Amino acid sequence: MSHNVKKLGVLTGGGDCPGLNAVIRAIVKSAVQRHDIAVIGIEDGYDGLVLPNKTRKLTPLNSRGILHVGGTILGTTNRANPFKYRITVNGKTEIRNVSSEVMQKIKSLELDALIVIGGDGTLNIASHLYDMGCPVVGVPKTIDNDILSTDVSFGFSTAVQIATEMLDRLHTTAESHHRVMVMEVMGRYVGWIALASGIAGGADVILIPEIPYDREEVCQKILRRKKKGCRSSIVVVSEGAKEIDGALCILQSAEEGGSAERLGGAGEKAGLYIKKNTGIDVRVTTLGHVQRGGTPNAFDRILSTRFGVAAVELIINNQFGRMVCLEGQDIKSVPLSSVAGGQKKVPTETGLVITAEEIGVNFGRKA
Repeated sequence: MSHNVKKLGVLTGGGDCPGLNAVIRAIVKSAVQRHDIAVIGIEDGYDGLVLPNKTRKLTPLNSRGILHVGGTILGTTNRANPFKYRITVNGKTEIRNVSSEVMQKIKSLELDALIVIGGDGTLNIASHLYDMGCPVVGVPKTIDNDILSTDVSFGFSTAVQIATEMLDRLHTTAESHHRVMVMEVMGRYVGWIALASGIAGGADVILIPEIPYDREEVCQKILRRKKKGCRSSIVVVSEGAKEIDGALCILQSAEEGGSAERLGGAGEKAGLYIKKNTGIDVRVTTLGHVQRGGTPNAFDRILSTRFGVAAVELIINNQFGRMVCLEGQDIKSVPLSSVAGGQKKVPTETGLVITAEEIGVNFGRKA
């Protein structure tokens, strides 16, 4: 197939997740070997398009052996928004719009196209760059599974698998000590990880952002189990879960031009109340970054590879301003503008929530 693309750039933005290197590998193999397109790796997200000396040529040779490796060989950051870029001048931090400099950098690198791999924030920036004339294609990445218009994003399956394995371990110690074990998982403002791992890991209570919970109902669920002779209970809490009329648990507020707010503490909060109001011994585990580190599982390796190849195909066909996505079993694409700024929430009256409730899982819904 003939095309006018001779060189493309690729960057990874936002938080790391399993499968990023698999996407990079697929892009390089497809672009270089199949289409004779040179690939330039842009380091540390959008920082690589602002700061000097943050690019390198990627080849099939120097991209070998990374399919199974977690993280990203290019580095990443969630603090580099070109439209709200933090610059320190004489010890004072200023917020500047450096998007025009980014466009000039793309031109100076002689890039005919740019592939941006990231979550909602990174893809939102990509959409704005496309509006400025950047020939960009997006690849959805997040363990949270909250990107619109794709059934699933890579990284999610591995995060769920890790959380499920941890729940398997918590079951045995909970049973041995007759305890309630509370496990807090990531997910930010959506409950996909908590919901999927909670079902797979046999949780008795799952608390997610989409269903503000009644803490008394949670305690009654645990007490009913104890009355029936159950020696332990497992509670999975999404970091964005909150009580009815309650507030999010925030560890660190967002900074303009910097990182987003950091959530955390929802598990501790729920655990303290359960212990106080049931009299049962409670232990809380915050799973943290082990969910996003390490080796991607087979599903994420395959999906990442499919996404990488599809992104190159969009470029070959000059279909810019679009994001590759999974729809059923098929890889398709949607406009970046339809994805940017939105979040895919867990449906609360259909799907997995109803499945879980049918087998007795409690979401803290007020009776």
